[in-house]
Amino acid sequence: MPAAPKIVRLEAIPLNVPLLADFAIASSTLKAVNNVAVRLELEDGTVGWGETSLLPPLTVESQPLALQAIGASEAILKGRSAGAWRSIAGLLREHFPDYPSVRAGIEMALLDALTRHRELPLYEFFGGAGSHLVTDITIPICASEKAFNLAREYRLRGFETLKVKVGRDPDSDFEHLCAIREGFPECRLLLDANCGFNADEMIGLVRRLEASGMKPVLLEQPVPRDDLAGLRKVTDTTGIPVAADESCASPHDAIRIIKAGAARVINIKLVKSGVAQALDIVSIARSAGLDLMIGGMVETRIGIGFAAHFAAGIGGFQWIDLDTPLLLAEDPVEGGYRADGASYLLDTEQAGHGGVLKPR
Repeated sequence: MPAAPKIVRLEAIPLNVPLLADFAIASSTLKAVNNVAVRLELEDGTVGWGETSLLPPLTVESQPLALQAIGASEAILKGRSAGAWRSIAGLLREHFPDYPSVRAGIEMALLDALTRHRELPLYEFFGGAGSHLVTDITIPICASEKAFNLAREYRLRGFETLKVKVGRDPDSDFEHLCAIREGFPECRLLLDANCGFNADEMIGLVRRLEASGMKPVLLEQPVPRDDLAGLRKVTDTTGIPVAADESCASPHDAIRIIKAGAARVINIKLVKSGVAQALDIVSIARSAGLDLMIGGMVETRIGIGFAAHFAAGIGGFQWIDLDTPLLLAEDPVEGGYRADGASYLLDTEQAGHGGVLKPR
């Protein structure tokens, strides 16, 4: 195979998109996406696209900081072969150790450009295990009436699993969940507290739900990031699989979680670690017999499309949480995967992940 072309340009583009409605979680409320699109160009004219997702306080980077860091990265990458993506990922970790979302956006754009150059769909690059995913959809913290209406709507749209944000108050969360179950009686419930509870609060809410016939199928990050003992307590006491999200942002974190017996599922989010380290986390989790989840912050179809190809190509992800483009008021991306209700179809005869930012 001929040598891969060299990188000639790296560009950061503000990516500001309104949400259909406020998106409230335990730690914050989001009204719009203020991310950064990453455009990387190779010497043969091939262009790849990535996305840096920004959701303080869950991400360190702000939009101005991300724009600055990506701009500074051009000098590091320019003239390097796109085929050396692993060593480039290492260089980015050396220069930006505390900016994983920035690294992820650049790595996405680099791998998208490389696979477009090679006329290879991104899911095939990651192993070709599959080209189709079925996602859940999220109901944020909101009034019970709104939660009921969203549950009914998502039932009609063909979703089977609802991811419900909790973590501010167990009593209001319980009322919220009762309204959701009334609107969608047969749904599978996945609860995400975003570090908002302690172990006893999460266990108490689960017991109330079980007594009402609403046993969740998964509990995502019920306790603060560093409370691995709390994670394990929820895991051992409820018997429900617990997913480590904020607790797992690196391969080192994954090893700590496994040693502590803290969780049965690792939630892979590319913006927490970058693409290369996400591959390492997958290997560590699989070797320890943990299940895998793929998730995102709040991205457009650029970032979510890349994550979908990552999970489908590798295969074996038991939990799919890639719904955030469905929560946006507009789609700034053309091309890429096709969405049919809860199903994402990736085999679109496009190289890379296929998505590009629409001209403005």
